[in-house]
Amino acid sequence: MLLRHARSLLFLPASNARAVAKARTLPCDMVILDLEDAVPDDAKEAALDGAVAALAEGFGGRLAAVRINVEGTRWHGPEMVALKGTAADYVVLPKVEHPRQVRDVFSVAQKPVIAMIESAKGVLAAPAIAAGEGCAGLFMGVNDLRRDLGIPPSADRTGLSHAMQAVVLAARAAGIAVFDGVFNRLDDETGLETECAEGHRLGFDGKTLIHPGQVPVANQVFGPDAQAVADARRLVEAATGGAERFEGRMIETMHVEEAQALIARAEAVSAR
Repeated sequence: MLLRHARSLLFLPASNARAVAKARTLPCDMVILDLEDAVPDDAKEAALDGAVAALAEGFGGRLAAVRINVEGTRWHGPEMVALKGTAADYVVLPKVEHPRQVRDVFSVAQKPVIAMIESAKGVLAAPAIAAGEGCAGLFMGVNDLRRDLGIPPSADRTGLSHAMQAVVLAARAAGIAVFDGVFNRLDDETGLETECAEGHRLGFDGKTLIHPGQVPVANQVFGPDAQAVADARRLVEAATGGAERFEGRMIETMHVEEAQALIARAEAVSAR
């Protein structure tokens, strides 16, 4: 699966062996073994060992990533070194505000990096980060960004809309994937569905998640529905080149390419 085809990207503590094992049974498209926020300081070394062992066992065709600790902590360097040569598909780097941070991790870990944009400085630097060496995608870090912008935790995402669109624009300009931030309310499926739909409309490829129960909703919202795929197949089959009429509307090469991309995404997720 290509990164841009992922719908559901699940964070879980690398220190929790049961959660890691359960992830192999879930319909998520990416498993992110977390060494940062989800792991207490005194368990980080053991969590790294657990992550390396889990990567060796694999996740049954799911994409696998590891979120390392932020630059400047004592764990950052050893984690980069330890991930080199593992089966991780990506390294997730938190609190990125400069492309150098991504480049450093990429050069040491020898893995493509997904940069988390979690601050005002990160949003403003997103175009340079996205275009920099080693950057394969961007994550919105909405919780830290709220705090950095002074937005109350109880507020909706209106105050984040400019930042979210700026991050999507940066990713698209660089030709890389981009994913919406996590939804914190675990028992609010309606709220999760609403937020996923909002993120989809903004152009995000999928959503980062913090609980297995959130996976089906993200998959449903970000996955192409059967009717859209059927329409896309008919359009591709009917197109003969140039501008032409198709089922009451005008289409051209751009629409054919969009339809082909939708079909490719549907095939990728169905193979999961």
